This record gives sequence, C-alpha cells and structure tokens, in this order.
Amino acid sequence: MTISITAKAVRGGLVATALLLAGAAPAQATTRDHLPGNWLYLTVTKGDARSSDTRGTLLLCDPPQGHSHAAEACAQLAAVDGDIDALPPRDGFCPMIYAPVTATARGEWSGRKVDYTRTYSNSCVMAARTGSVFALDG
Repeated sequence: MTISITAKAVRGGLVATALLLAGAAPAQATTRDHLPGNWLYLTVTKGDARSSDTRGTLLLCDPPQGHSHAAEACAQLAAVDGDIDALPPRDGFCPMIYAPVTATARGEWSGRKVDYTRTYSNSCVMAARTGSVFALDG
C-alpha cells in the first residue's frame, strides 16, 4: 500500500513540475509572422464539403521538410515562384470518376501571402495539376 501511494505522489509531483515548467516557458506562436522562409500549410479533403476526411501538413522549404515529398514539392513551387496555378500539368490520363477532393494551401512564398483552394473531380486530376505539392498520402 505504501508503494502505491508513493508512486502516485511521485507521478503527481512530476505532473505538477511539468505544468510549472510549461507555464514558465514563453509561448511559441505558429503564425505566419514567425515562420522563416517559404512555407505552406496544405490540406486535402476527400469527399464533399461535409466530409471529415482531411489530411494536412506544414510544408517548409528552407530547407525542405514536413511533407513526405518536401524536396520535390519545394522544387516545383520554386520553379513557379509559389504560384500553384502556374504548375505545369502532368501528362497522362485520369479516370472519369467523380470522387471530389479539395486542395487548400495557406502560407507565405517570397514574402507574399498564399491562399489557394481548388476542388478537383478526383485525386488523379489533382495530382496531374499540382504535382507533388498535395501528395500528402505518402
């Protein structure tokens, strides 16, 4: 019984210490004003507007990180100075199946605000139009 109480007391003390340390540390804001270089918060939502199937990641490009294809996505964006609409379309064919996906990018590129939202008829069409930028599923 004494060991159980001691373990609880130790755990409680550790939790209290962690809370005190967390309160003493300065808050880290994650707004666009505090992220260096070129960055985008990317999301892909499958289905219609009521869908909850959303994937998201923060793409950092100085150096490339935070995205399963960060180097490719950053290189493609650098080639068009961050203008997602200017990405060259990929050759090939996509099935004519309606399975909508909405791609969203918000962030900053070369000091300019990026606010991009497009709905594509399916993920193949999205990939053909946006390359590696919204390839969030690995």
